[in-house]
Amino acid sequence: MTKAELISEVARKTGLPRKDVGLVINAVLEALKEAFFRKERVELRGFGVFMTKTRKPRVGRNPRTKEEVRIPSRTVVVFKPSKVIKENL
Repeated sequence: MTKAELISEVARKTGLPRKDVGLVINAVLEALKEAFFRKERVELRGFGVFMTKTRKPRVGRNPRTKEEVRIPSRTVVVFKPSKVIKENL
């Protein structure tokens, strides 16, 4: 589902104009992004938890040349779905 499809779906379910829903969705996404930059955990009860994790540096391998390649540490965003979502997948 794209952001445009999400906006359309929320507008349809709430009866609000797409423009207003778009503003709200964009504000929510901006708040999430800012929380990720601050490495904060974002918990949405009944939906799940977004959090950042730092992956350790490791050694990978180029599949063509079999040459070892150093992969530096990096921060990634992970999502852990709620129990309700896990049970209904």
